[in-house]
Amino acid sequence: MGPPATTNRLDVWRDLIRDNFVALDVSADRRARFAGSVRSSEVGHLRLASVESGPQGFSRTPGLARRDDDVYLQVGLLARGGATVAQDGREALLRPGDFAVYETDRPFFWGMQGEWELLVLTWPRATVSLDGVASQQLTARALSGGDGLGAIVGRMLRDLVAAPPELSAAGGIKLADEVAQLVTTAAGECVHPAVPNRATDDLLRRVDAYIIEHLADPDLGPTCIAAAHFVSTRHLHRLFAHRGGTVAQRIQRLRLERCRRELLDPGADHRTITEVSRRWASPTWRASAGRSAGPTGCRRASGGRPLAADLPQHLAEAAPPRPMRTAADDRPRRARPDRRPDDDDELRRRLLR
Repeated sequence: MGPPATTNRLDVWRDLIRDNFVALDVSADRRARFAGSVRSSEVGHLRLASVESGPQGFSRTPGLARRDDDVYLQVGLLARGGATVAQDGREALLRPGDFAVYETDRPFFWGMQGEWELLVLTWPRATVSLDGVASQQLTARALSGGDGLGAIVGRMLRDLVAAPPELSAAGGIKLADEVAQLVTTAAGECVHPAVPNRATDDLLRRVDAYIIEHLADPDLGPTCIAAAHFVSTRHLHRLFAHRGGTVAQRIQRLRLERCRRELLDPGADHRTITEVSRRWASPTWRASAGRSAGPTGCRRASGGRPLAADLPQHLAEAAPPRPMRTAADDRPRRARPDRRPDDDDELRRRLLR
């Protein structure tokens, strides 16, 4: 992790927080001596930071959340001092070693007491395989870093911020994804959704495993899933509704996640959107992808850069330059009635959002 950015001015501190995280309202006693510092680094698309300062409050107001197009899932681990975090109608008190999950597209508040240090891990929300209903159940809950799975995850997070590993681009992406899964798993274990019985819980686990195993099957859907587990489709839909989602949403999210991983993998940059969508996406997307212009057209649609719109900075800088136009590009082309000009852009946006 690089040297810290420090300041003793509150107005500069607001800018420093915005540049490293998101725009927040910062309140502190102007009569007291002020000092703050931020150290940050990246592993794949995961941003790691250590923040230190004195008593103050951080507010993400509804207006700030609405004006920001970028959405993140964040984890704050309290290393020193005291803190409270509030979001989605809950408030949690954190002691050193505890951590909490929160999201930036909705209002939240952090109240910091004493001389404190907060470790903050930030993922682009689209990279975390968690639906909106489930994520709102996880936010602003104190996850103990002193025992059980929380202790394992907390120690890993502290070590990751203190000494980020030097990895290949593909390795960094994979590690960032796996850390997000561990964090959401630890948070999910603290939330005990009411399930009718253990048999129902076991059935949902088997269904999830079946979906992952057959994700590339274009015919995967509620009917075949229900038949494979000897239940009615109505019962299957009720189980997923109880969990906060639908069967189709679960399949779509997992397929989009597989597409995203392949499009972000530098070792797979020879694959076109058509190839990736044929492997993982739904038949509807495949039909749209089938009308794409092939590798050259897909690269041109993204300005000659890699297909992933949200590449980490070190990958974006390594992307090939925008190709120069030639006389051939300006020649009139015969219209193709079966292809809309924005097909490639729309498919790319859906796969990577």
